[in-house]
Amino acid sequence: MMTELDKKICDIFQDVVVRKDIVRELKGNAVVPTYVLEYLLGLHCTTSDEDTIRSGIAKVQDILKTHYVHRNESELVRSHIKEKGQHKIIDKIGVVLNDKNDIYEASFSNLGLSKVPVDSHTIKNHPKLLVSGVWCIADLEYDFSEDRNTTPWRISALKPIQISRFDMEEFLAGRKQFTTDEWIDFLIQSIGFNPEMFGKRNKLFHLVRLIPFCEHNYNLIELGPKGTGKSHIYSEFSPHGILISGGEVTIPKLFVNNATGKIGLVGFWDVVAFDEFAGKQKRVDSALVEILKNYMANKTFSRGIDMLGAEASMVFVGNTRHTLAAMLKHDDLFNDLPERYHDPAFLDRLHYYIPGWESDNLRTEMFCTSYGFVVDYLAEILRELRKTDGSDQYQNYFSLSSDISTRDRDGIHKTFSGLMKIVFPDGKAAKDEIEELLRFSIEGRKRIKDQLLRIDSTFTRTVFEYSDSSGNTHKVLTLEESQYPHHYYLNISETSTETAPESFPVDHQSERTNTPLFAATVSLETILEPKHFIINENQKGISFDDLFGPYLRGARKIEIIDPYIRNFPQQRNLMEFLETVVRFNTLEEEIAVHLVTEKDAYNERQQRDNFEKIKFSCYSLGIVFTWEFASDSSKAIHDRSIIIDTGWKIVLGRGLDVFQPYEKNDAFTFANRVQSQRACRAFETTILRYP
Repeated sequence: MMTELDKKICDIFQDVVVRKDIVRELKGNAVVPTYVLEYLLGLHCTTSDEDTIRSGIAKVQDILKTHYVHRNESELVRSHIKEKGQHKIIDKIGVVLNDKNDIYEASFSNLGLSKVPVDSHTIKNHPKLLVSGVWCIADLEYDFSEDRNTTPWRISALKPIQISRFDMEEFLAGRKQFTTDEWIDFLIQSIGFNPEMFGKRNKLFHLVRLIPFCEHNYNLIELGPKGTGKSHIYSEFSPHGILISGGEVTIPKLFVNNATGKIGLVGFWDVVAFDEFAGKQKRVDSALVEILKNYMANKTFSRGIDMLGAEASMVFVGNTRHTLAAMLKHDDLFNDLPERYHDPAFLDRLHYYIPGWESDNLRTEMFCTSYGFVVDYLAEILRELRKTDGSDQYQNYFSLSSDISTRDRDGIHKTFSGLMKIVFPDGKAAKDEIEELLRFSIEGRKRIKDQLLRIDSTFTRTVFEYSDSSGNTHKVLTLEESQYPHHYYLNISETSTETAPESFPVDHQSERTNTPLFAATVSLETILEPKHFIINENQKGISFDDLFGPYLRGARKIEIIDPYIRNFPQQRNLMEFLETVVRFNTLEEEIAVHLVTEKDAYNERQQRDNFEKIKFSCYSLGIVFTWEFASDSSKAIHDRSIIIDTGWKIVLGRGLDVFQPYEKNDAFTFANRVQSQRACRAFETTILRYP
């Protein structure tokens, strides 16, 4: 079923969108990049009409069946071309210059042909053929000659698989018809993910992965656990980016071969991404590291005595071996890099650090079944946006602290510019939207700088803050700084209590015992007093026991007011809250728990059935669970809250629905069993005396 957003997408961008589940369906049977499939689907399936889609899928399947060259069928295809005289093929083609014969020669990756002549005009139009190969549609001919020095193979036509045209004005006009949240969800769908499975923070991390495509000379690193999709976008998303293994690159391949004068990858690609970049024992060419450092800082590299410039962005992705807490307690967040890259001078040239540990392992429900841009179209838009600069668009409202160095400022500016171009390509954004992107940009650079303080004590400690037009100062913290303050400041000099997160809830028991705020157990001697909690998106270590448990002790009547106890995950949260009630009471007397909520408009019967199951389960433990729908009793729900007869009221910013989506069907996933192992949504909770 099409969502309202899908209908809007198809109405406004009908010619350049495709349904992403179709791409995955075809992807399973064809070993070609996503942008190749979507290029073909974009020619035949850019519609919302189901019959036309099915017809288009059949056409694409026929094209792949007829023209895509499978390696194990290469001899059959070559024979077919010989017998027929000509045939159109889809293959990855690379070209080299044969300077002895003064001709360009093509090689076909899957077809297994080499030394096929290519005319100079084709090379001038498509210079990337000279570097690492490009997926193309080519008309290949066979014309045998008695001359043994002449190959019978000829290329009569060659076209790289890229979108033929785009109109930036049409793109900008279309963007204006979406709200900011709709546009971000549209982009998330375009890169193949279901936006409903991600919070705003994780959506922005996905968009940061796009910045190298729209911001030249952007240096990005992402380290985190396996299976979170860190490298996917660099291998599948754009014909302007290339993904290489971290151990398979040399100076001639990356920069320039001084013997031949041939320019390397940085001269031909917008994005060069290093996969599997982490690994303490990896061998690394120290000369390569030095050239990389110079290129990342100055956008230049040497060719003999000459200095050359390039605009390729550099991306480094790799896996971490340890948990976030262990890295902060014992080492630093760069510790898994090879020793030669664990170099302050190299790390200081990075503009943003994506914390990969905040991303869940990819699951089936995380992938998109809705509409998104044909990725090649979006790739061309992003490439066009490289020509613009959005780094100064916050300066009408905010100013960075003078304490922030030029290099830190450059990193913040480039990230902010990239996000502005992606989310607000026309530059028009509200003050609060600009502030959100600015804070997000500052945090990614701060994560780098704070780790450099651990690695090299000669770095100067920087206070990352900004001021608004009224002169108010706003400090920016990393999420891990809020989550693990007792580990975060380890080995960082010049630290005082003033650096502790101002918005993080203070627990007196934690201060006395030097344990994490949300420990596994709560002391019976915990002092109860009014509190206000501010929880950041993706923060872990939070549970109902730690938030509410002590305030529920001794309760006999509890009223829960929350309109969103409708679907199964929300009802499970309710059940887990009742588990907390059980754990913090002896149950020698009955406890009456009453829920006021709203009906599930789509599945009220299942909602009622689940409440009955909860009621039955609670009865044996001495909890009398009742519920009512506010609409039936004409009650107006103003605030989500929990009212306890012991004199406490818990004001719930977003009700009990405080956790990000997680794998609920896997009994062997800790997030399924332990609340503190789940990433949170951003929310606030206030506990106060009542009445």
